[in-house]
Amino acid sequence: MTLRLFRYLAKEVLVSTAGVTLILLLVILSGRFTSYLGRVAEGKMTFEFLFIILGYHIPSFVQMIMPLAFFLSLLLAFGRLYIENEMSVLFSSGISKVKLAGYTLGIALLISLFSGTINLWLAPASEYKAAEASEQQNQLSTFDFLIPGRFEGNGQRTTYIESFTPDEGWMNQIFISDFIRQNGQSIPVQTFAANAEQLRISSKGDQNYLVFKDGTRYEGQPGTAEYRITQFDTYAVRMENQASPPIDEPYTQSTLALIKSDRKIDKIELQWRISLIIIIPILAIIGLSLSQVNPRQGRFFKMLPAILIMILYLALLIWGRTGLEKGKLPMQFGLWWIHGLFMLLAAFLFAQYNQVFQRRKAKLPNTLETDDAL
Repeated sequence: MTLRLFRYLAKEVLVSTAGVTLILLLVILSGRFTSYLGRVAEGKMTFEFLFIILGYHIPSFVQMIMPLAFFLSLLLAFGRLYIENEMSVLFSSGISKVKLAGYTLGIALLISLFSGTINLWLAPASEYKAAEASEQQNQLSTFDFLIPGRFEGNGQRTTYIESFTPDEGWMNQIFISDFIRQNGQSIPVQTFAANAEQLRISSKGDQNYLVFKDGTRYEGQPGTAEYRITQFDTYAVRMENQASPPIDEPYTQSTLALIKSDRKIDKIELQWRISLIIIIPILAIIGLSLSQVNPRQGRFFKMLPAILIMILYLALLIWGRTGLEKGKLPMQFGLWWIHGLFMLLAAFLFAQYNQVFQRRKAKLPNTLETDDAL
């Protein structure tokens, strides 16, 4: 009976959690996809990289969604059981609310294990891969983002190519408009070439060059006779290399590295990851206590106060993290005091849910009647 009941409750909550997580994840991904698509249109990101970076960010999205999805699913699932009088049948069968809390914490433990795997291992590893991919993307030159038949750039700096030759990597019929600084003046420069390609020379470190074939270069101010026209068979321009900064952001570091680190920012990140796990069982007790509704009230009667409590919890954690990073809160307290406050709130709500106060109030009239008789 006990195992069957736990499986039944776990199925109700876990299926709802998976559904809510998927819906919220799709909402977040659609927003990010739109943002990244704008960068692709601006020539700042390749279309293939868009899906790569989204895939790497999914674990980080899930770690933030999971507590919210579990809490909402718990309210919806248990609220339905109350509305359909299934909870009344359980209580009449000898299942106490304390035992129901134990089942709820058991379900929360399963979610916490899953969330811990994401928070402590998968999300940091994925964020590190995302940072590596971003660095590789930043190493690409402007010519890697060009779209044939379209002018790219703004104002004086404009680039156009007619087509690509994929096998050889050639750019055909290329036009580049730029300017150079001479004697404190900006001198416009236009380059036309039949073909061009990017070459990397590794003799003294990696050096990138753009090599033009069969073209003409014009230097000079429009409307004046001071023009320099250069016709060439081969013309190479050295391209600037961007140094790759080290990937040492706290959210990209492994949990073991954070534990060994003495940096304040790493300690805060470690507390944040643990907080996203601790929050789940605390929200489980709060959700259990606020899910009890009267069938006449409807299953959504206590949803609003429950959601407000959850939002306040998350908002305080974010505020606490920001305060720790800016030095406005002492590191001795960290984020633990916030969890302590909501643990007290969860205990208070569960005491009311378990009718502790109602039982005490029920004894008061009997006591008064005895005093009157005396």
